[in-house]
Amino acid sequence: MIHYQTFTLDNGLRVYVHEDATTPMAAVNILYNVGSRDENPEKTGFAHLFEHLMFGGSQHIPDYDTPLQRVGGENNAFTSADITNYYITLPSSNLETAFWLESDRMLSLSFDPQVLEVQRNVVIEEFKQRYLNQPYGDVWLKLRPLAYHTHAYSWATIGKEIKHIEEATLEDVRDFFFRYYVPNNALLVVAGNVTVEQIKELSKKWFEPIPAGEPYQRNLPQEPLQTEARFLEVSAKVPLDALYKAYHMPGRYEAGYYPADLMADILGRGKSSRLYRKLVKEKALFNSINAYPTGNLEPGLFIVQGNLNKGVSIEEGEAAVQEIIDELLGKGPLESEVLKVKNQAEATLAFSEVELLNRAMNLAFAANAGNAEWANLEAERIQSVTSELIQAAARNILRPENCSTLYYRASA
Repeated sequence: MIHYQTFTLDNGLRVYVHEDATTPMAAVNILYNVGSRDENPEKTGFAHLFEHLMFGGSQHIPDYDTPLQRVGGENNAFTSADITNYYITLPSSNLETAFWLESDRMLSLSFDPQVLEVQRNVVIEEFKQRYLNQPYGDVWLKLRPLAYHTHAYSWATIGKEIKHIEEATLEDVRDFFFRYYVPNNALLVVAGNVTVEQIKELSKKWFEPIPAGEPYQRNLPQEPLQTEARFLEVSAKVPLDALYKAYHMPGRYEAGYYPADLMADILGRGKSSRLYRKLVKEKALFNSINAYPTGNLEPGLFIVQGNLNKGVSIEEGEAAVQEIIDELLGKGPLESEVLKVKNQAEATLAFSEVELLNRAMNLAFAANAGNAEWANLEAERIQSVTSELIQAAARNILRPENCSTLYYRASA
């Protein structure tokens, strides 16, 4: 249970406080309600570019990292299709340093052309290294637009193509910042050896003077129901043939997510899962295989992916995967399997919340999705899943007409 109190500043910034006097540390997490799904389809990759730009200096602080390191702090950030998240951990005695740093870059970036050029080059190099020059790196550049024809999840967080980042202007950067990086489109979570009154005082001092922006009303085109199987075949210089199957499934906090998540564990989490046990250990068709949900806030994807052993065709591997899926559809999971994956999921949750930063993040993710209390309902929702619910999820999700299949062949 993550205990918390919350309040909202006059400029719309929502603040959540989790007190934990057992630690000398504090975690400060700022979540901006903007991800790659919010981008202009002709200017993609901006949410991720901004993650980099936010470390390039703000209005009054040219160097973000050095002041934080001087007080024993660490920081990082990540971008997803749904959010951009920044976090700091530091001794609670130096907490105000985090408020000073984060409020200044929320107020305004430096908008230095040299910073844009440096970070643009960093992102372009990341695009090349991780997505173009790495084996299987371009899978999501191909699989997302195959599965999504309408929704903005159709492009990866890095962007559709390099030229969108290459052509980004300072005006584009300013427009994006002042539209999304405003207090009423963000939330702040502070956890650790702090008090609510202390955080109220610091929040009012450092964040409340920042003016609110225009309220952002997300109105994205929704993905229509997929009614026929989709297929794409590509080839590249990769070590092994690979199979990817993507099925549409409920969003992260929807009721149907939890049975689907546990279904993924039964099928493809770890060496005792059905796919691994039968197709890697027993039949030696695959070198590796797993199943997992993408976990997006809006309806996401249930992924089955595996690399085949040499001499095994992708067609043979897909037929073997389908046989295991058909067995789950017909007979459902064993009660022992359901108990095991539920206990594993709950243990993973409990273990993750030992870490102060994870508690702060879980509060932030749930609050941004609609209700901070959802962070405290995870274990209950996991344990409420039955074998019948998992079989129903399988029949709803693992339908051929709901599937986009990618064959990734190793070229000679």
